[in-house]
Amino acid sequence: MQCSHAIEPRKLEPFRKLASEAARCRICPGMEERAAVLSELNGSLAPRVLFVAEAPGRKGADRTRVPMSGDASGTVFRRLMEINGLSNDEVFITNAVLCSPRSVSGANRTPKASEIRNCSAFLTRAIELLDPPIVASVGVTALAALDRIEPHGCKLSEIVATPISWHGRTLIALYHLSPQVLISHRNLAQQELDWRVIRSVLDRAG
Repeated sequence: MQCSHAIEPRKLEPFRKLASEAARCRICPGMEERAAVLSELNGSLAPRVLFVAEAPGRKGADRTRVPMSGDASGTVFRRLMEINGLSNDEVFITNAVLCSPRSVSGANRTPKASEIRNCSAFLTRAIELLDPPIVASVGVTALAALDRIEPHGCKLSEIVATPISWHGRTLIALYHLSPQVLISHRNLAQQELDWRVIRSVLDRAG
């Protein structure tokens, strides 16, 4: 993924400080050995859209160090990016929880409320530093994490793909892209329509 040093050099050092603090964090029990996925590989430091997903996947970002890459969800995400003409140099991708949550068996699991709370300051600071005009949440967990930063009081099923005003910017809530969600809640054709809203908001903004 292309970095944005030349675009926003004034943000580079503060961002590196934030990423360094995240790398040193050992607050969450059971994730002390995991590494936070937050670096210049996450995307542009002057993003038009900041995506917030759930957490790094075991086979995806926890392995590749690039959010939404290397696993099934990442493949769908990159496809939807391409379909909507979104380039790497205009987006930043992060997560509600920066380390990969695992079950006892080692499989991916949904982040705990305490883990979301512990990571909330990192997400807040990233949004404030990067100052994107659009924040797009990917999944229920991400939408809940944003509600912790500034309450929006919305359920995903009620506001999916509907731009709302949030925290001085536009929030667009999207469904998770895991195979399970694509089968049981929101199929790919529906998600393609949802993502068109991002493109429409960007086009209107010019």
